[in-house]
Amino acid sequence: MKEPVTAFLRHLEVEKHASPHTIRAYRGDLQHFARSVGLVGTATGRDVRAWLASLHARGLDAVSVGRKLAAVRSLYRFLARRGVVRRNPAREVRAPRPARKLVTFLPADEAAAVVDARGLAGAARDRDVAVLEMLYATGLRVSELAGLDLDAIDRDARTVRVLGKGSKERMVPYGTPAARALDAYLGRRAARSGPVFVNHRGGRLGVRSIHTIVRRAVRAAGVTRRVSPHTLRHTFATHLLDHGADLRMIQELLGHSRLSTTQRYTHVSTARLLQTYEAAHPRASSKGATSQARPQGATAPSEPPPEQDCAGNAGARTAS
Repeated sequence: MKEPVTAFLRHLEVEKHASPHTIRAYRGDLQHFARSVGLVGTATGRDVRAWLASLHARGLDAVSVGRKLAAVRSLYRFLARRGVVRRNPAREVRAPRPARKLVTFLPADEAAAVVDARGLAGAARDRDVAVLEMLYATGLRVSELAGLDLDAIDRDARTVRVLGKGSKERMVPYGTPAARALDAYLGRRAARSGPVFVNHRGGRLGVRSIHTIVRRAVRAAGVTRRVSPHTLRHTFATHLLDHGADLRMIQELLGHSRLSTTQRYTHVSTARLLQTYEAAHPRASSKGATSQARPQGATAPSEPPPEQDCAGNAGARTAS
């Protein structure tokens, strides 16, 4: 095998049906690795460690370094199965442990403002609103949304068939607002096949264009925090969990292969629970015990905390 990296990328494309985005990322990582170690087939664990050290020296974080190491491990697994190498030198190298970060998500009022996209105008508004509604209503990855074809959507049953990572297929429902947005966008389309979301030239809408749509909607809604399509995916999962959805069901909807990946959303809900408690309970802190103390016999206000109002609104939109 003269070009192991090229052969592996071809394997990903033809046999694994990896997305173009995934193949581009693997190509960049593996070409850099090959330039660093010289002959891929003779690299050792020490060579892999030296390469990772150079990545750290460039300032890459643990998540990026771990992703690049995963690409190298996949390459050598492929080469071992083909008999090109006898062992996988990347298995001898431990991946850096990334710092656990809470996922970022939008409160329900900000999510509604972004998805409603009242500040967007122009000929592509119906398409853009449908993109935003589907991201929030289904929690699809941006690559999955860009890759959607018309025959994958059952508009009567309000479900979408998604081909996710590893060519794993799943069915995801969507609610009434997303259905209305899709009807408004697709109502004029006569085609029954091909991509769902198209650009002004009629070609498939790309991942970068979807990022641009989300950024424009965020600015138009007056939301100041940084929001990406993946933020809407996190928001979808967090709002479902906040309204009592089972973690296994959320795992299935998101297309996670491991429950541990989905469990990070429980940390978000726990943090939100503590924030609600601190804001609502008069003795949650020393400040609350003094400044919020009420006379004996006084009753607590009947209104729910603002966080609960937001969550209620979110659940109605996602589940409707």
